[in-house]
Amino acid sequence: MKPENDRSGEIQEQNKRIREALNQIQHRIVVFSGKGGVGKTTVAVNLAYTLVKQGHAVGLLDADITGPNVPKMTGANSSPSVLGDTHHMIPQIKDGLSVISIDPLVPNDAPVIWRGPLRSGAIRQFLADVIWGKLDFLLADLPPGTGDEVLTAVQEMRPDMAIVVTTPQEVSLTDCRRAVNMAKKMEIPVIGVVENMAGLICPHCGKDIDLFGTGGGEDMARLMEVHFLGRIPLEVENRLAGDRGTPPVLHRPESRTSKAFVHITGQMKGLL
Repeated sequence: MKPENDRSGEIQEQNKRIREALNQIQHRIVVFSGKGGVGKTTVAVNLAYTLVKQGHAVGLLDADITGPNVPKMTGANSSPSVLGDTHHMIPQIKDGLSVISIDPLVPNDAPVIWRGPLRSGAIRQFLADVIWGKLDFLLADLPPGTGDEVLTAVQEMRPDMAIVVTTPQEVSLTDCRRAVNMAKKMEIPVIGVVENMAGLICPHCGKDIDLFGTGGGEDMARLMEVHFLGRIPLEVENRLAGDRGTPPVLHRPESRTSKAFVHITGQMKGLL
């Protein structure tokens, strides 16, 4: 084991690399939720690609170390390239989006059984050693909850904005409120709420089915005095598109889901 002063020097050097990398990024946004299963990664991926379509240089950091789904939803399944014999990594470029994730670095279906410090360390390494270059936006898809990785990402990235994803159900809104309060305590300047799964669009008749209710996210945002960015419906074909790694904003731009992401992206940019 290295002496403590040697380890301290490594940490200081890594902190320096993180600062240098982040200084080249204009806006940093964290996407998280109070609970899993609300479509947080779907939101992060489609917001990132909406920004790419609008001509921005965008990076997407998959910071959900034990449940990395960004490669599946983007089709970015290649391992990052390592620059020579250095520790620097080059993210995969997929349809104009720079993507980094731990998923391609572990065997298929292998669990990442790491304690909190190791997971946080992986996030720090991605921030310090990935050559993001100059970006207009870096989005981080964080794990659900308010644990170590979320704290590390927020502390290190110093984000301009937090986007909290919820569904209209009260069981989701309860956890969403905790996530909003965490964002407030971490003094993130702008906090926005996205209500996902806000009505199922019938694939046969096109009518809205109030599957999980609607409006709960907007009401909660108003009561907590944060910004409501918009709501996203459920469309069966777009769910399939996500499983195939073909984000709907790229492959089904005329769908109501894609138009919702364009609206949300406009709201987001207007607040930064």
